[in-house]
Amino acid sequence: MVKLEILELPAARGCTYVLPASDFALGLAVGRPLSGGEMKTAIKLGVTEKEIDKLCGAVRNALGKKALSPDEIREATGSASRSLGEEGKKKGVSTTLPLALGKLQTDGEIRRVPVNGRLDQQRYKYVAWQPSPLKGFKLSEAEAASGLARRYFAWIGPAAISEFQAFAGLGVKATKAAVDPLKLEPVEAGSDRLMLPEDRARFASFKAPKDAQYALVGSIDGISLLRRDLKRLLDQGDVAREFFVEKNSQPAGTLEDLPSHAILDRGRLVGLWKFDTLNGTIAWWPFIKKNRDLEKAVARMEQFVREQLGDARSFSLDSPASRAPRVEALRKAAGC
Repeated sequence: MVKLEILELPAARGCTYVLPASDFALGLAVGRPLSGGEMKTAIKLGVTEKEIDKLCGAVRNALGKKALSPDEIREATGSASRSLGEEGKKKGVSTTLPLALGKLQTDGEIRRVPVNGRLDQQRYKYVAWQPSPLKGFKLSEAEAASGLARRYFAWIGPAAISEFQAFAGLGVKATKAAVDPLKLEPVEAGSDRLMLPEDRARFASFKAPKDAQYALVGSIDGISLLRRDLKRLLDQGDVAREFFVEKNSQPAGTLEDLPSHAILDRGRLVGLWKFDTLNGTIAWWPFIKKNRDLEKAVARMEQFVREQLGDARSFSLDSPASRAPRVEALRKAAGC
């Protein structure tokens, strides 16, 4: 029997997150109300919910203890799935099979198994999930949202209500209902930055280390993803610094998300980095003067990626070719 300790599951905003076993059910529950976007598109193309329910049944019958790829599932289910033609391709829904797989995932009836065990790619197989983590889960939609809110403020508080709303993908009314039971308190009088009451004492007693604490983290690290307010991570002198984004540069203080992986020091963004697979090295741009400890931190991450990961993608579709302009931009900014 496979012991499932972590899984990549559809959760907040319907996006996938790597969750611990203790949160499998909650993650699925908060993601369900926001799923179904592709189904709405498919209905406009003539697909019916009855058709997808029938296809879900065929997929359940095809899946057992052995994981199957989408092609293997398609072969096993025969005519139960169909192509949606050129119009479907234009809309991003080329066949009905992904609709069924998505629904079954969201309902906790099947789970994805990453090919080769890697989460940083989009090659998966699927297997039946028995018992479903949602079996016996009794929280209402509002209670599940409140559970997500508690975790959010424990992870990243102090934070603004609007930041939690954006992370959770909830409306104003639903956000208020989720947050009210937590009895959040402002970090200081008049502030919109709120935190859990039980965390106030630890927060008030915390003293930042005097010595630098360099950490190289991914661009979707919680410190930036949960608030999506890059300006708060920047020293005032770096707010106007130009970051290369897609095809041009923009002032760092105007961005919500990190354009490259981050180098942090005690909660401040002090540099950016990317892994260059062509030569197995890290291209990095420090905003502070290079020093021995910083160079050691970069060297440790470089060795870790090269010897254990093979690559450090920003997202699953990131590739050596697509990130080449950013690697070049980082080297140029660093004067390399």
